[in-house]
Amino acid sequence: MAETKDPRPTPPGLYSRGDAAGVTPVEITALALSVLWLIAASWYFLAGGAESASGGFAITLMVIVLPVAMIWVAAMAMRASKTMREESVRLQASIDALRQAYVAQSQAGKGQPPHPQVVKRLDDLSGGIRNLESTLAMLGGIRQADPQAGAASQSAADDQPTLSLGTPAEALQPPLATDDLIRALHFPETAEDSEGFAALRRALKDRNAAKVIQAAQDILTLMSQDGIYMDDLRPDMARTEVWRAFAKGERGRAIAPLGGVHDRSSLALAAGRMREDPIFRDAAHHFLRRYDQLFASVESQLTDEDIQAFAGTRTSRAFMLLGRVAGTFD
Repeated sequence: MAETKDPRPTPPGLYSRGDAAGVTPVEITALALSVLWLIAASWYFLAGGAESASGGFAITLMVIVLPVAMIWVAAMAMRASKTMREESVRLQASIDALRQAYVAQSQAGKGQPPHPQVVKRLDDLSGGIRNLESTLAMLGGIRQADPQAGAASQSAADDQPTLSLGTPAEALQPPLATDDLIRALHFPETAEDSEGFAALRRALKDRNAAKVIQAAQDILTLMSQDGIYMDDLRPDMARTEVWRAFAKGERGRAIAPLGGVHDRSSLALAAGRMREDPIFRDAAHHFLRRYDQLFASVESQLTDEDIQAFAGTRTSRAFMLLGRVAGTFD
């Protein structure tokens, strides 16, 4: 029987080091720029003769060497960023493969615990993903939330300073723009997403939005440990009227269309984690409460288009997934 070929492309570095150790276009460009600069600088000083050298040997050397050093520093930073992204893709592909094996084994074994090697491999890969995410978050200027510090961060958020006559300090902040709120709830796309990070920083200055964002960071980090990522979900989008009914307090079957996530593996993994992990369960319920409160407070200010954009964010996908697991739509 002919061997079936996997149509999915192999991520860079999954089975080999690839060209990570070789010369890349970044180094070639840096080398070309360095040579051009050295030629230009040498021509200038040779053509200028003694007049050009009157500033001293140290200054001349600095003018020649410093730009070359800066070129190579930039080249090394670009190569490190590229290597980090490739490693993230490799780890993600490995986690996805192991996640499918884990779900298949769980369904076939009727609750039988997974093989120890699978668990160990998942733990190792999840640790690598978290390290990469922390590094990328540091580069972008956003803190990587600690999933076990949800209660501590909540108590710190509640202890906000107040002005005279009981006026909270955040009352002096300008109201958060709807576009910034929606962009922040979707989180930055990459470490280079400057607009996403700017919107996130503005949203974190709003007390209500900051509570939801921090709760979402916690639960998204916990779900990523099981290989559950919001970008993998393609939920069915509910009508605007259903979202407005949810904001006005409707619950149960009337708002069932909000639970548009149908990814079986993600639902199974989240449900298992909800049953077995009290930290995950508390973080999930805390996030659902915060999301409910925020949407109810801003719904009247949102147009129908804004609600559809709000529903398409990563935070809203997490709400749809966890809402189904927690029975919010039953």
